[in-house]
Amino acid sequence: MPGCLKKRPGFFIEMDPAAPLPHPFVEFRDVTFGYGARAILDGVSFSVPRGKVTALMGASGGGKTTVLRLIGGQQKAQRGQVLFDGHDVGKFDATALYAARRRMGMLFQFGALFTDMTVFDNVAFPLREHTQLSEALVRDIVLMKLDAVGLRGARDLMPSEVSGGMARRVALARAIALDPDLVMYDEPFAGLDPISLGTAARLIRQLNDTLGLTSIIVSHDLEETFRIADHVIILANGGIAAQGTPDDVRHSADPLVHQFVNALPDGPVRFHYPGVSIEDDFGNVEGGRS
Repeated sequence: MPGCLKKRPGFFIEMDPAAPLPHPFVEFRDVTFGYGARAILDGVSFSVPRGKVTALMGASGGGKTTVLRLIGGQQKAQRGQVLFDGHDVGKFDATALYAARRRMGMLFQFGALFTDMTVFDNVAFPLREHTQLSEALVRDIVLMKLDAVGLRGARDLMPSEVSGGMARRVALARAIALDPDLVMYDEPFAGLDPISLGTAARLIRQLNDTLGLTSIIVSHDLEETFRIADHVIILANGGIAAQGTPDDVRHSADPLVHQFVNALPDGPVRFHYPGVSIEDDFGNVEGGRS
């Protein structure tokens, strides 16, 4: 039976056959969270496999970004447990939460680069803020991270001087600057042209495998996300409508999931907003208007 993952010096991962199987890196157990009377998540349970790319998908407002915020401790579950590497995030004190966040990287929607900093300084920012490394070592790390995303030559440019796709890659280099165990991506493909989108997707998959990461992607881009994901979770109506491999989800018999993955205009999510019948609005067609 395969054992747990063991990090080796450098970028490689091997299996330790003597060790027990690892627990999921992130796990939700009966989690409920909402605003007022509106439940965003209602008794949700799922796990994020260690070392894999997991996609969180579903309609807008379905709770995907809320999941990321619960993992990062920006929000707290009203019921249930959010476990990060086996530990309940809701029970972390400030010191433990800070330590956990050091193990997380985040790529925000549209990159969220500091516009008054160069590409180099954007990537260096977390290293300067959260470590005591010398500037010489910070320089080497930043250049290695930029090289990993193909932008070492763009180090001196400002965010306004790079394309949207390049800005997303700079943000990815910043997200992995502290060598995190978990990287969370909030709509990493939004607004990208096909070339930039494909490049970003390949980088996410490549970095996940090369660096031994665990990745969670929130995305509405079904085709590209399904291409790189190992596990897919569809959130809907406060719960999980489907989960499994991309093929499992594609062939789900659930009507809402079928509508979502096939981009159908009508289904459980209706094309027509609820209202009075067309006959009431225009009168009986046979009898004419009253």
